[in-house]
Amino acid sequence: MLRRTFLQSAAAAGLLGGFNFSGLAFAAADGADDPLLAPWTGDFGGTPPFDKVKVELLKPALLKAMDLNRAEIAAIAASGEPATFENTIVALEKAGGAFDRVGTLFNVFSSTMSDDAMKALETEMSPLYSAFQDEVVQNEALFARIKTVYDGMAAAGLTVEQQQVVDSYYKRFTRRGALLNAADKARLKDLNQQLAALYTKFGQNTLADEENLELVLTPADLDGLPESVTAAAAAAGEASNRKGQYIFGNTRSAMAAVMTYSTRRDLREKAWRLFTNRGDNPGEHDNKPVIVEILKLRQERAKLLGFASHAHWAVDNNMAKTPDAAMALMMKVWPAARARALEEVKDMQAAADAAGDKITIEPWDYRYYAEKVRKAKYDVDENEVKPYLQLAKIREGMFWAVKTLYGTEFNEIHGPSIYEPTVTVWEVTRDGKRVGLWYYDPYARKGKRSGAWMNSYRDQSRVDGDVTPIVSNNQNAIAAAPGQPVLMSWDDAETMFHEFGHGMHGLLSNVTYPSVSGTSVKRDFVEFPSQIHERWLSTPEVINVFALHAETGEPMPVALFDKIKAAKNFNQGFDTVEYLASALYDMKIHLAAAEGEIDPAAFEKSCMDELGMPKEIVMRHRPTQFGHIFSGDGYSAGYYVYLWADTLSADVWEVFAEKGPYDPATAKLFHDTIMSVGSSVPADQAFRNFRGRDVDTDALMRARGFA
Repeated sequence: MLRRTFLQSAAAAGLLGGFNFSGLAFAAADGADDPLLAPWTGDFGGTPPFDKVKVELLKPALLKAMDLNRAEIAAIAASGEPATFENTIVALEKAGGAFDRVGTLFNVFSSTMSDDAMKALETEMSPLYSAFQDEVVQNEALFARIKTVYDGMAAAGLTVEQQQVVDSYYKRFTRRGALLNAADKARLKDLNQQLAALYTKFGQNTLADEENLELVLTPADLDGLPESVTAAAAAAGEASNRKGQYIFGNTRSAMAAVMTYSTRRDLREKAWRLFTNRGDNPGEHDNKPVIVEILKLRQERAKLLGFASHAHWAVDNNMAKTPDAAMALMMKVWPAARARALEEVKDMQAAADAAGDKITIEPWDYRYYAEKVRKAKYDVDENEVKPYLQLAKIREGMFWAVKTLYGTEFNEIHGPSIYEPTVTVWEVTRDGKRVGLWYYDPYARKGKRSGAWMNSYRDQSRVDGDVTPIVSNNQNAIAAAPGQPVLMSWDDAETMFHEFGHGMHGLLSNVTYPSVSGTSVKRDFVEFPSQIHERWLSTPEVINVFALHAETGEPMPVALFDKIKAAKNFNQGFDTVEYLASALYDMKIHLAAAEGEIDPAAFEKSCMDELGMPKEIVMRHRPTQFGHIFSGDGYSAGYYVYLWADTLSADVWEVFAEKGPYDPATAKLFHDTIMSVGSSVPADQAFRNFRGRDVDTDALMRARGFA
């Protein structure tokens, strides 16, 4: 099953924009006199000083970090020595430590602890960040040195990793306008600042509808809802001084629970409308005008950079290379997925008719009747499964799986500061040696954006000493009542394993240069390791030991697990269609923007009509809340990457299925060729190094039961 997540916060995608000078700062520019800029201290190679963060300190620290980085860049650009890999590229790799450190703190707080003051700071800083990025990229003396090294790579005897580092710098600069004339550079800088402000506005509008709109129920409204769900809603009511009321926040987990289990059709519809209309409500938080402006500015920027459309610019630096290649894969899957979804709708309509409900299936009915069909076809009831999926035990299962695969061990520690009391910190070791640190932030709260994601606080490198990585995993589980375990759906448990795969991708990095470390890989490759990792949840070795009943402690019965496996591809039509419709929309609207101004509402309708979208399903992310593509450039014209990556993961998993999911030789090969190399090896070559050939795209169809 696909996961729709960011690797970094929306703020990082919008503000840092993928231009990040990570690594250690020069000794003369480490910001030691400012606690938010100073090199991290303490055990474990130093840790983020979250306890020292105050919103009012962030702006001056960010501005000072930019000045420090300016000085480093100026020194590199003004060097009187001929440009070499060491004095130019390695110097850049070592630069920006203070900028990187304070940027990490800013991004963590903007994505997980965002109050009014933090939102105001985001709005103020986003154009300044953008301007700073352009200032660096448009430094002609610096780019001239990078180009000299790039042009001389063949004769310089560089390693493959070093060539990858040089290539990444050259492409990063040229794709951001380093080859433009002065007038075009000035216009590009203006476009980027406008876009940065719009990305922040889009994300904050969405967050406002998530924070301010909620479903409030009374005891009379709870029919059909599981006790674990209502207990969490009651706890939310008490936490907001509304004892006796059941509060469902406008998040996917909470609203999906109502849509899946409530016997009240009116409440299912209300929950559906609250969630799907985020960013599409009249007033100050309406994102439709923001989308119009983003598309116009992106199209102008793409033409300025020499591309036919933003889609062409975005995909050019991915494995797919062209929008046509991405569209071809999506349209290979779409007809089969759509046909399966229509079959599922017929099954659900039959279930509704048999129950005498006298309705026609609508989008708010889909999950409710899907559960009835699942139970009838496979005798699998989600309420029967959830008691076996305790968050704490699933986390233990993740730890066991990666220890078996890679030899890593996780031990909770209490020394490093944290930004919120429920965050935990874990030291990761292998053979007694520290691999890195893992921060875990599992619970939903006000000021934390929805969804689940991985973030890198510090990238692994050896360019200036042995620097171990620090990563975090973040999700939005609903906290249980005091003393009660947090129970999850199967889908949420898979999401945990998926995001943990991103975390392990960062932790297991074993490269020299930070710019090619960990998850710093092509966008349509980055989801591949995480999609492999989610498959380990459904192995007997994990289920038999860690899927324990919350009350009895008994393991999940073999018969129930067999039913879950038999139902593996149940509802695959719905899952694939709601994702793929979003991915196709993303690519189509960025191509269409080349033809003129877009009316978001009209285009959404025409696009879905053209695809023959089943009326019972909506896109997983409707445009007005589609933060992946409108809160930054990160996944824009690139939401297809989950499908591209799952094509790789489906093919690779067939090896694990044949050899055994924990086969030591296969696990070692996967570690050595995929998990540890970052982008020090070209993505297509890394895949061939594991598989021995190029990808078999039919593996995806087999995995989804569409063969």
